[in-house]
Amino acid sequence: MMAETNELEILEEPLFILESGDVYINPTEVKMCQLILPCHANHRGELSAGQLLKWMDTTACLSAERHANCPCVTVSVDDIDFERTISIGQVVNIKAKVNRAFNTSMEVGITITCEDPSSGTQWKVCNAFATFVAKGTGLGKVQLKPTVPRTSGEQMEYSIAAERRRMRLHHLETIKDLVSSSTIQEDPSGEEWQSAVPAGKTRVESIELVLPPHANHQSNTFGGQIMAWMESVAAISASRFCKGHPVLKTIDMFHFRGPSQVGDRINLKAIVNNAFKTSFEVGICAEAYHQEDWDRKTHINSAFLTYVMLGKDGELSTLPRIKPEPGDGERRYREASARKKIRLDRKYIISCKQTEVPLSVPWDPSNQVYLSYNNISALKMLAAKQNWVLNCTQNKAKLFTLEEGQFLSFKVEMSVSVNVKQVFTLLSDMSRRHEWDTHYQKFELIQKVDEDDVIYHVISPSVSKGSNFQDFVLLASRRVPCAVGDPYLIALRSVSLPAAPPTKDLVRSEVLCAGFTLWEEDDTHTKITYYIQATPGVLPYITRNITGLSADVCKVTEACIKFLELNKDIASVAL
Repeated sequence: MMAETNELEILEEPLFILESGDVYINPTEVKMCQLILPCHANHRGELSAGQLLKWMDTTACLSAERHANCPCVTVSVDDIDFERTISIGQVVNIKAKVNRAFNTSMEVGITITCEDPSSGTQWKVCNAFATFVAKGTGLGKVQLKPTVPRTSGEQMEYSIAAERRRMRLHHLETIKDLVSSSTIQEDPSGEEWQSAVPAGKTRVESIELVLPPHANHQSNTFGGQIMAWMESVAAISASRFCKGHPVLKTIDMFHFRGPSQVGDRINLKAIVNNAFKTSFEVGICAEAYHQEDWDRKTHINSAFLTYVMLGKDGELSTLPRIKPEPGDGERRYREASARKKIRLDRKYIISCKQTEVPLSVPWDPSNQVYLSYNNISALKMLAAKQNWVLNCTQNKAKLFTLEEGQFLSFKVEMSVSVNVKQVFTLLSDMSRRHEWDTHYQKFELIQKVDEDDVIYHVISPSVSKGSNFQDFVLLASRRVPCAVGDPYLIALRSVSLPAAPPTKDLVRSEVLCAGFTLWEEDDTHTKITYYIQATPGVLPYITRNITGLSADVCKVTEACIKFLELNKDIASVAL
């Protein structure tokens, strides 16, 4: 875990008061507090990642079981990025609660903070998301009851959980696509390759006997214990590569493929897969040899841990290259590069602050899952904000505004006498948008990514008098409801694409977040809400409408309603 000196204020969600006057507490919420003792620490006097993983898994499992009312097992833990360290004498606070239950699985959100008892200072360590399934008395999975989000924070996590689930399902496919198109760029005569470390020298193998203290209440090996063993063996492999004491920075997804029981032998194998200047990846797998049949082994888990090496001044050290072993070693080398690229995509597309990057992010097939995720999630988070102010009401439309720091957003609400599925189909068909919105002159299809994601080149009249026409390259992502009570979604954001470079004749503009949420009011009525965050290209248009200097929004709203009602019985090609 990386050392940081900056303190971080922990922001708590405002209390939610029930009608009875009681303070609302999520029924699945579980909290654990642990004082860090020397037995929990590594050689640097900091809480070991393996111990933290055990506590996280315990807390999350208890939360899952509160919701399921029966034993639960860990299916996977999403990527974890450690932001701060925890030292001996400090207190780690772990909070877990179920964000959303699907048919047979549920997502548990985990928040880890640390506090210094002597000063009362608190700071964030990391967030994580774990997936659990319930195990009943039979062999099959248990059908879970739905969760009911109450607070604004719970509603947002509930909504985005469906998108995170979609991203998990695409993860392995994305890795395979990247690996299939990659090659090892190697210049044996280069100086850095002359000093490359053979990957075989970092290989570590260890075996653990599963004893009763390592088992959970179902007599299976505790998932947190397996993760702790894996982290310990991976750290040994990492130290062999860098000839020192490395620092764990990130963990890629843990995925449990099968159980093990008391009496089994857990064989752990680790090796450095690839090195990238100042970081390197260690691959670790766990196999179980079962006591009833020692000739049979089961692959129960794999994970990929990224380490860095810190110098005496605390700066990142430059690392040697790794020379992969032929065959599987070369495959692991390419997969590590793919995972590195995905981590950068996520950091750039999802995790970064909007003020630190361009609004348009590069599009390529390898980051399409994360761009699509961010596109939908950004719209959901904008829709979930609570401080919208009603600016005006005209005819059938309500105009709301939201000011947050440097950002100005607005939304328009309207109702239409058309079935929600038909509204979704008509508004998804961007080629027809010019029929009701004069601010979009042309939507040209550039690339149909899949059935739910399409990239368009859009030409629009300038919002500033006397200026050239402007253009946008927009990713349009749509989603049908994941469950009853969810909205239909159509999200838009700017991307950059070599096939559509800026031109001298048009002013290239950008959309940070825009789109529609569609709610079914009944079989023949739909509530439509349109959102957009102001950027330089659309800010004049928004402010003119907000200040009453223009009635464009109302005109467009009326035109949209008329368009939907005229076409409510006509089939349209979505997207």
